Amino acid sequence: MEEAFNLSVSQVFRKDGETYAFVFFTNGKKHAEGKIPDCKIISSKGFNESEVAQLEVYMKLELAKMKKMASGVNVMRAFMGEGQENVG
Repeated sequence: MEEAFNLSVSQVFRKDGETYAFVFFTNGKKHAEGKIPDCKIISSKGFNESEVAQLEVYMKLELAKMKKMASGVNVMRAFMGEGQENVG
């Protein structure tokens, strides 16, 4: 997948002793949602199976960076559109 896409990361959530965050990938009409630290795509529209697999590999390779991004998310700043990144 050599296309550029936008990446955003949610705040950190904690439930039943589990800590996780969501990662959102968008490219035009394509979008996917992943979950870290599982590094799994949990929903996708427009990305084919190969692209979904590549997104999961990307999450694994960039997991430390994404965790840091999630830990720094300020909900109000995120609401205002800050904290997004172009990738690719």
